[in-house]
Amino acid sequence: MKIITSERIPIKMWIDDIEDGALQQAKNLANAPFSCRHIAIMPDSHQGYGMPIGGVLATKDVIVPNAVGVDIGCGMLAVKTNITEIPKDILAKIKEVIERTIPTGFKHLQSPISPSAMPLVAEWTTVVLEQYEAARSQLGTLGGGNHFIEIQEGSDGFIWFMIHSGSRNLGFRVAQYHNKIAMELNEKWFSSVPKKYELAFLPLDSNEAKEYISEMDYCVDFAYKNRQAMSYHIKDIISNCMGKYANQSVGFTDEINIAHNYATKENHFGENYMIHRKGATLAREDVLGIVPGSQGTSSYIVKGKGNRDSFTSCSHGAGRRMGRGQATRDLSLDKEIEFLNNQGILHSIVNVKDLDEAPSAYKDIDIVMKNQKDLVEILVKLKPLAVIKGE
Repeated sequence: MKIITSERIPIKMWIDDIEDGALQQAKNLANAPFSCRHIAIMPDSHQGYGMPIGGVLATKDVIVPNAVGVDIGCGMLAVKTNITEIPKDILAKIKEVIERTIPTGFKHLQSPISPSAMPLVAEWTTVVLEQYEAARSQLGTLGGGNHFIEIQEGSDGFIWFMIHSGSRNLGFRVAQYHNKIAMELNEKWFSSVPKKYELAFLPLDSNEAKEYISEMDYCVDFAYKNRQAMSYHIKDIISNCMGKYANQSVGFTDEINIAHNYATKENHFGENYMIHRKGATLAREDVLGIVPGSQGTSSYIVKGKGNRDSFTSCSHGAGRRMGRGQATRDLSLDKEIEFLNNQGILHSIVNVKDLDEAPSAYKDIDIVMKNQKDLVEILVKLKPLAVIKGE
């Protein structure tokens, strides 16, 4: 951990190579009047909107929509099977059936899911009610960007699968709506937080904050159920393919299903705070977590160490080394494909537009894990075998 003490409150960092934009955002947070105790920056951090992705913010009296982000409740799910190996042809079949079964990108379900499968709608909601019917066609879909499904081989000798996905368009709409309200109110109040910081806030005792929190919580629950719904399909697909082609019965362990974009009330250092985790994972003592790499590198099942300085948090992945545009401009398609093929990974790099999710666009996951060895203990290392990426 490194500490910057030049700002109003300290910045505690577990990263050696933070980009200038992300560092400036961390300093903006440290100088904001609502920020408490210190700012924690995880080893996968990179620039986001307002707050660095891979950042943790503590406040007492306000909530900051941009400190949660636009994909509210985005997170990871991992499941261990009782399989010790999958023949390559069956692995390819599993990948192909998953791609046919689970919609990706802007694709939705052909038939909306039953309302009984949706989270219950609480009071204080505007956007959720407006988007509810559309969301029924999105629960159980992967989405795009850096979202993925992977079949993996664990260092424990077993096959795993992993899902990275969030709250789809619902979370984006909720974030956009409430950040706009926060910006309008901050301007009306002549807030001392510069508009260019993109850190508009809502006082916790205001109706606007209560509605945002209610809708944020709904999105977190929706994203949790979204990953769970995809997991049901993947279990069936693996079971059917292994039974049909390999005559093997498949068992599954309990799911690890966690979010990394949310805000919640927690007690730290003997005081109650609203803890904002934006691209950061809960790492309380003995709590299980997931730290994914890129589609060409390992992912990890971890156990939290409860480090107080990180507000009991750790990284949510490897973190981007390049922006999407830079990756598609600067990376070599042939070299990325060759790298993945040489490892025997059934990957998702086909053309230049896919380079935004190429392994070289991401930080070195092994360095990320080394930098947070005081935050988590590694339990299982997972090597990718087959990857389905969001379009």
